[in-house]
Amino acid sequence: MEIHFDKYQGAGNDFILLDNREGNYTNLTMEQRKSLCNRNMGIGADGLILIENSTEADFEMRYFNSDGNLSTLCGNGGRCAVAFAHHKKMIGEETRFKAIDGIHRAQLVSSDLVRLEMQEVHSFTTYDTAVVTDTGSPHYVQLVKEAATIDVQKEGAAIRYSEAFAPEGINVNFVEKKTEQHFVIRTYERGVENETLACGTGAVAAALVLHFLGETGGATQVELQAPGGVLNVDFELNQQTYQNVHLQGPATFVFSGTITL
Repeated sequence: MEIHFDKYQGAGNDFILLDNREGNYTNLTMEQRKSLCNRNMGIGADGLILIENSTEADFEMRYFNSDGNLSTLCGNGGRCAVAFAHHKKMIGEETRFKAIDGIHRAQLVSSDLVRLEMQEVHSFTTYDTAVVTDTGSPHYVQLVKEAATIDVQKEGAAIRYSEAFAPEGINVNFVEKKTEQHFVIRTYERGVENETLACGTGAVAAALVLHFLGETGGATQVELQAPGGVLNVDFELNQQTYQNVHLQGPATFVFSGTITL
């Protein structure tokens, strides 16, 4: 089977994008998707995205983690999906698309910078010194003194596979405060089962949790420095619900090609 693909990355979080509007890739198996994401034997990526037709929006994105399994929302992947759809002339500079958690609006700020509207968030749960919330994907957010010293693989996996979050597991974010509007973030992603260079839904979760905890000094615009680049989150708080939540960051074309499975 011949597969035509495009590779995109958002702050180092990289994805294989396939135009599935004609259904050519609908029947890819979990093992085939996993093989495509393999960095040694395939194209290599943190995840795979199918771009499909939608009767409710301009297009639909279906996101699969690098383990080949269908997953929850990917914020960086969503921005890359918008950039891909714009490159394919499916959309203009503004769009509505469908993801697993509903309809999202997005805007191309520039050729490789996308602003993505996220869903409202209103629930936070405290676990010891951490806070858990869901921004389209579930996230555990832990404030730390120095993010650079954290063994993200070891400590993230321990939390992800802990009994408290079984059986689905959870994404784990370690966040260091620099100022009230600037933070450093490192994320362990389930499905990738490792640290990724950035996580969009994790950045959003971190920003909202930090505001919830009073760490932003009331600021509703937060910059998060991930290993792969900077992500910006802004939001409004209305009667204990976070609304008009936006994630802005890069969505950059890397290369395109053809691979045979």
